[in-house]
Amino acid sequence: MKKIKSLASVIALGTVLVLSGCSGGQTTPATAVKDPAPAQEAKYKDGIYFAQSDFDGGWKYTATIEVKDGKIVTADWNGANEKGGPDKDTFSASGQYGLVAKGKAQAEWHEQAQKAEAYLIETQDPTKITFKDNEGHTDDIAGVSIHVNEFFDLAKQALDAGPVGKGPYQDGAYYAEDAMYGSGGWKYFASLTVINGNIVAADWNGLNVNGGKDKDTLSADGEYGLVEKGKAQAEWHEQAKKAEAYLLKTQDPTKITYKDDAGHTDDIAGVSIHVVEFFDLAKAALDKGPIAQGSYKDGIYYAAEEAFKGGWKYMTSIVVKNGTIVGVDWNGIPEDATKPNKDVQSTEGDYKLAPGNQGEWAVQAQKAEAYLLKTQDPTKINYKDDAGHSDDIAGVSVTVGEFFKLAQKALEGAK
Repeated sequence: MKKIKSLASVIALGTVLVLSGCSGGQTTPATAVKDPAPAQEAKYKDGIYFAQSDFDGGWKYTATIEVKDGKIVTADWNGANEKGGPDKDTFSASGQYGLVAKGKAQAEWHEQAQKAEAYLIETQDPTKITFKDNEGHTDDIAGVSIHVNEFFDLAKQALDAGPVGKGPYQDGAYYAEDAMYGSGGWKYFASLTVINGNIVAADWNGLNVNGGKDKDTLSADGEYGLVEKGKAQAEWHEQAKKAEAYLLKTQDPTKITYKDDAGHTDDIAGVSIHVVEFFDLAKAALDKGPIAQGSYKDGIYYAAEEAFKGGWKYMTSIVVKNGTIVGVDWNGIPEDATKPNKDVQSTEGDYKLAPGNQGEWAVQAQKAEAYLLKTQDPTKINYKDDAGHSDDIAGVSVTVGEFFKLAQKALEGAK
């Protein structure tokens, strides 16, 4: 074997000498030319990827991923509540979720979510993580004690499905409500959440002029009785959920047809109630744009006078979303329970103010409500007499002291 190797060496040396002689006496070292390495294919296609889960425990999760030059450059793990309102990142950052205060966690939810996102950007692979239990906790990410399997599962789902881009809406919380309580005592509202331009949560609900449970809760508790009393095919909250799901599917509140003036539709299987209120309110909410972030606690707040005076007992309902007062109603409950509320009586002409006033009661009440929506503070009002008249609101000559005092009382729990 050694001889074979030596002979091969001599032949090789001779070849080099011959090649050198052909160069005119100048020795030029031979340079090995390598074939160019094939270009490595990018792992992911450029674009925006998105996936979302179903609701579980009141929340659904989302994963939004951006890929540039084949690499994951941004990742967002977020959540939406079934009641609409701010996304989970925003809700946590505002201090309202309270994972540290309520759950004794080492950091707030949004802070831990950011670490999970950073881990994915570093590894570039949603499968490169190990879970230590069935709940999806991991020791792979320092400073993270929450379960993270939802994020990595959704990230994989999004990347497997391919880029989908961004939806048509601006991210944020949206809200709209009826102008007043109806003759039946209900006032409807629509609350939406948009993430990555998509409507990911929608809530259609109703408030009662007398306070108490919202319509969803009343129906779910068996106290509204649409099946028993109205012979409907399903309870109100069940049908409302189907209407909400339809909007999440179509992503457009105008993509629905009605078969009558009452607002019934055949577009949604299993729904016999009129749904026009919901889709009109959803459109109004989207047209208004996202809600600015405020300082109050999200919720529905209510206050009413304890006794009737002059045949009326005044009430105020206030809705807070994303920390901002987004819904306000000032109304009067009649002592005669057979009659509708003051807004309805005023609008229909059954309750008239004396000549010389600047408008009927319902019109002036709406101006007072709009003033509170603008100032966001029921204490920011000046009175010119003990009766509660004010020059701060143009076009209002009725006493408004009752309204702003009730608003202060209602918002005590929102601070």
